[in-house]
Amino acid sequence: MQPEFWHQCWQQQRIGFHQTELHPLLPVLTQQLRLVAPVHTFVPLCGKSLDMLWWRQFGPVVGAELSELACQQFFQEQGWLAQREAHGSHQVFSAEQIRLWQGDFFALQAEQPGQIELIYDRAALIALPQSMRLAYTQQLKLLCPTASLLLLTLEYPQAEMQGPPFAVTDAEVRDLFGFASEIALLAVRDLTGRPFAQRQFSVSQLKERAYLIRW
Repeated sequence: MQPEFWHQCWQQQRIGFHQTELHPLLPVLTQQLRLVAPVHTFVPLCGKSLDMLWWRQFGPVVGAELSELACQQFFQEQGWLAQREAHGSHQVFSAEQIRLWQGDFFALQAEQPGQIELIYDRAALIALPQSMRLAYTQQLKLLCPTASLLLLTLEYPQAEMQGPPFAVTDAEVRDLFGFASEIALLAVRDLTGRPFAQRQFSVSQLKERAYLIRW
């Protein structure tokens, strides 16, 4: 996907991928993870996800987002006045223990997110076409070499719909993260015939899977 595609989505407010409420699996998944605060959480391709507010209860949250508008809206909608600093090709918006790196995710350097214990990917991997997914997983490993990943994917017959979001199968997850020491399937939700975020998809089958991946 070209950056201009996502910039247009935000400029035109075509953001059906944005969830207006906390992801319903988060309380259950968090309990399974048995987190002990403080936990530094990284949210790649975060948009203005409300899930970042959930992770903030455990410790500082770092997000990475291409759209400046998305970063601005996130803090404005919380009623927070964000500080803004330039860091090379990125801008950093920060307030209330949440720091968003605005710019190209693939241009982030290893030291920039800081120490991260947990990566949360609700809709990043599935936003990328297959040709970009290996580079994405390699960048995650570079940025967060000692973290665990909580990954949510969608699976549906790809021929029935043009992404994003794209279908990512269990087999592909295990292939992409072949370097991992553990890939555990934590939960499966059958969303067939039900909305996903703010959209309804006309597909014959739709499943959301949650994984815990350690490397």
